[in-house]
Formats: sequence, structure tokens, C-alpha cells
Amino acid sequence: MFGNNEPVSLTRDCDAVIIPAGDVVRLNEGTSGFITQALGGSFTIYVEGNLFRIAGLDADAIGKEPLEIPALPPNASQDDVEALVWSQMATCYDPEIPINVVDLGLIYGCKVIQTGDNEYVVDVQMTLTAPGCGMGEILVADVKEKIEIIPTVTRADVELVFDPPWDQSMMSDEARLEAGLM
Repeated sequence: MFGNNEPVSLTRDCDAVIIPAGDVVRLNEGTSGFITQALGGSFTIYVEGNLFRIAGLDADAIGKEPLEIPALPPNASQDDVEALVWSQMATCYDPEIPINVVDLGLIYGCKVIQTGDNEYVVDVQMTLTAPGCGMGEILVADVKEKIEIIPTVTRADVELVFDPPWDQSMMSDEARLEAGLM
């Protein structure tokens, strides 16, 4: 759903992040614009020459469905939780590139650690396509939020690292194809 430019008008005040600067601003009820990307539950909207990211939790402000809480089977194993963690990370998209962070190769490591009876902590190491990207902390927060809504996950620690530096060879074949690199 990239580039469809669906018109939208905010039904309530809502926080948004300016792309690519990463600054949080308040968009007022009645602000009109166009949805340019709607992937993974968050939205990129174009308003008066600027791009803004609206989090999935605020989707109702633009008339969309808010994020759903993912489900785990009863008596889920650690492997089930880990599979759901990776699935959730794959719903996190760079707001400028319509490719998820997993397929972009931005996730360098993910450990699911059982801390109690059916309780887990998740440690993630991730990077950015460019070290100076203003959206870095926003992407980290998105990954953390998507993991922490998983039932049984009590905490997600997401660390931003830059070693090794990211390059296009880290992208999945599907991502390279989608980006026109194959």
C-alpha cells in the first residue's frame, strides 16, 4: 500500500514524527493530507510538503484500525515466542522505504530469554541503513513496541549498533527485488 495517496483528515489531535528528522510534533484535529505508506500498522502521511509518521496506536486519528495484539497458542514454547518476535519485527517498516527491517537486514541479533513461568525478555541488536538517520530512535521504539505487545514478553531491550556497518548485501533477495536492485 505504498504511494496510493489516500486522502485523510485527522479526527483528533495526534502526535506524529517528522520524516526524516525524527522530531515529534502535534498534528491538530482537522489537518488534511495523504497517506503515502501504510505498512506494519504505522502510517506515513504527506501534509503541506512534509512527511509524518503516525504510530499504529494512533491509527484511529486517521480513521484506520489500531494495532492488533498478536496471539500465542496455549502453552506456547520458547520457539513459538521467538517465531512471533521475528514476525512482529517484520511488521516494522522504514517510513521512507516500503521494506520491513528484517528483510532490510537491519536486525543483527535477537535472543529470547525465559525469565519465569511463561515469561520472556527479548534482546535485539539492530542497525540503520545510515548512521545519521533521524528516524533511528523511532525505528527502535517501533521494534520495542511491537515485541512488548506479545503476551508473555515482559520486556524488550533493543540496542542500536553500527558494527558491522549496514550495506545492501544484508538485504533479503525479496527486499532487493522490491527495491529494484536485482
